[in-house]
Amino acid sequence: MAIRIKITLDPVRKLGRCNPAGVLATLACILTALTLTAPSTPGQKPDPSPDQQLDTSDVKGKTKKAADPPKKKRGTIIPIPIPIKSPTFGAGMILGLGYVFRLREEDEISPPSTVALAFAFTNSGTRGAVLGGRLYFAENKYQAAFAMGKGRAVYDFYGIGQRPGQPEVFVTLHQSGGVVFGEFMRNVGKNIFVGPRYQYRKLSVHVGGGEPVPGGFIIPPIDLTSTTASLGFHVQRDLRDNTFYPTKGSFWNIKADFFGKSIGSNRTYQTYRADYNGYKTMRKGHVLAYRTSLCSVSDKSPFYDLCLYGASSDLRGYTAGKFQDQRMFASQAEYRVELPYRFGLVGFAGVGGVAQRWKDLRFDELLPAAGAGLRFKLDKKNRINYRIDLGFGRSGHTLSMSVTEAF
Repeated sequence: MAIRIKITLDPVRKLGRCNPAGVLATLACILTALTLTAPSTPGQKPDPSPDQQLDTSDVKGKTKKAADPPKKKRGTIIPIPIPIKSPTFGAGMILGLGYVFRLREEDEISPPSTVALAFAFTNSGTRGAVLGGRLYFAENKYQAAFAMGKGRAVYDFYGIGQRPGQPEVFVTLHQSGGVVFGEFMRNVGKNIFVGPRYQYRKLSVHVGGGEPVPGGFIIPPIDLTSTTASLGFHVQRDLRDNTFYPTKGSFWNIKADFFGKSIGSNRTYQTYRADYNGYKTMRKGHVLAYRTSLCSVSDKSPFYDLCLYGASSDLRGYTAGKFQDQRMFASQAEYRVELPYRFGLVGFAGVGGVAQRWKDLRFDELLPAAGAGLRFKLDKKNRINYRIDLGFGRSGHTLSMSVTEAF
């Protein structure tokens, strides 16, 4: 049976995934996205030469010397007021400030770095705050990311191993906690970055609604109050022509996290995730985007680290928390059309599935989805869109609103 669960989620854990399906995850994505939103810092004008200086001994009433050149700005402050709607966490707002700057002003190769503070809240009772940043330095030879946050989340959880066609029994989970996350990567050549990552979380969770739901999810005692810590690695290659609205190129990630008691975790387990995005211009103003993602976790993984179908926009049309298990795949394509007056339209479709083991995936249990969306360009220079997507799946539909494309 399926169970509806309200859960207070840990914001910092979502930073590692950057999952747009969640309010706090969307906030984390925005912190990362801000690294390229600031305009270039204007150059400083040279000091006037002695020949250009006014001679006050010869001219009465004139300025004694030329005006000082304008002072060069170190960086740019960007406000973050964004209304959002998540199928999982409800409707709300993200509020915050980002500061975009270059670590070394003479480094014109590295992208701008960002530090930001943001707050998120929704009508489901989800609340969270995140301080984070992404730093680029040494002429794009290195990049580092950090985040720390605290919050609570409330969402519906339908149990583990739910399949299409089964009765939908859900419980409301309230999960709260705090997280610290850090990552450091080096460019090893051909724009391939490789490096270690670390995260530490303290979480607590309980079922809301008072009386237990018959057939509903029961939280394992070890997860009522838990501490998780992991060391892992991240491999990434980004060949997109634009971070926010790519028209050509590709972007892929491989992430692995190893949780163990020796580094402070009360569980020992592993999580693995990989994704690939591709982009191709069909004609002017028309782009075909496609994405494939894979997820696998070990047997002793807690329920909140399972592969969540419908998270990370895989796929729109499903609420994260309805279908999850130890294995997941999702593949989708999206056709994007730019219209006059900053507007745009998209159509998308895809298919995926979840199972306890890869061999357990069945054709009649696949989870297809399709839908359409409206775009409005908030920033012409960086091509940043506000998006509204309506997706339809086997078990219903979802309406989501956020900033930047789904992938």
